[in-house]
Amino acid sequence: MIIGARFNGPPGTGNGGYCSGVFADAAGLADATVTLRQPPPLEVPLDVRPSGAGIAVYAPDDGLVAEVAPAASPSTSVAPVSLAAARAVSASYPGFVDHPFPTCFVCGPERPDGLRIFPGMLSDGRTAAVWTVPADVTMATAWAALDCPGGWTIVAPGRPYVLGRMTGSVRAVPEAGSECVVVGELVSVDGRKAHVRTALYAAIPNGGGAPPDGGAPRSGGAPPDGEAPLAAATAVWLAI
Repeated sequence: MIIGARFNGPPGTGNGGYCSGVFADAAGLADATVTLRQPPPLEVPLDVRPSGAGIAVYAPDDGLVAEVAPAASPSTSVAPVSLAAARAVSASYPGFVDHPFPTCFVCGPERPDGLRIFPGMLSDGRTAAVWTVPADVTMATAWAALDCPGGWTIVAPGRPYVLGRMTGSVRAVPEAGSECVVVGELVSVDGRKAHVRTALYAAIPNGGGAPPDGGAPRSGGAPPDGEAPLAAATAVWLAI
């Protein structure tokens, strides 16, 4: 297994969400907890070994990179917002002004070839962003999309964080070329640890029209009330 150089988070190391998705897929787990023990190295062969009901991933120097274990799907999800609301707050993405890792594959404004997910802050403290799904989307890409919108609930100028552990569940990989909404929510802060959760929803074009029960039309591309997300995650981010 080799993580390509383009899938970086901090310079020279892998994006935590993308790597977690690659590792979960290698373990054959639809729902998994991935604990990163060191920043995932790029462009080097990683050794995958069985470990309990999951796997462990090792660097060429035999250092432990990650542990992967089966997990239950997240029991609660972040509520969706409309496509219009996500697009509006993305315009004020704080990473446009101050970004600890501006070349991040997921949320880096200096990555025209990245996922271009720019989470802005909603009035209730959640984050939201629009994601246009790339042609080469995979399960790992969906994990990546769930990553940074959680981090940006706590990241601030002079206060960088990196992913430490992620529990993810991908119900369906979104269609290439479609638009999705990703939302993030801060759950709690415990010392240098921030506990967050994220969810990925398919956006409904043109507001989605009236729901089947004849109620009011849905606004701005919001999913139907109660619709399950395509993917969801909980995560622990670490201040550095």
